[in-house]
Amino acid sequence: MNIDEIMKILPHRYPFLLVDGVEEVGEDYIVAYKNISISDPIFQGHFPNYPIYPGVLIIEGLAQTAGLLLLKDAKDSIPLFLGIDNARFKKEVRPGDRLVYEVKITQSRGTVVKVDSIAKVEGKVAAKAELLLGVKK
Repeated sequence: MNIDEIMKILPHRYPFLLVDGVEEVGEDYIVAYKNISISDPIFQGHFPNYPIYPGVLIIEGLAQTAGLLLLKDAKDSIPLFLGIDNARFKKEVRPGDRLVYEVKITQSRGTVVKVDSIAKVEGKVAAKAELLLGVKK
């Protein structure tokens, strides 16, 4: 899935669209990515002398990836971020990194799902969290 297809599904737009592409989609999982660039606006202030991609944006990228999975067959819907549990940050993410998002549905009840999510750089875990998401028609 390329950026044009992603923008047909997610309501987010620059500078808050945090998924650049999708590598793989299954029934209950998705693998996507974000290329981290020094030209990303966040690096003007986080941190000018040692740029680190913020953990909160990694989590948001994971949530947007989950939204792509939830909305892949839905029309006229938006994803809702309902909760975060057990978030952990393991590795710095820096300009030049490719952040790979791996999201898997673990529970589903109506329009609410729980997912396990992991963000990796070069195969190493940068962050992980359990996320709760919903769909609003």
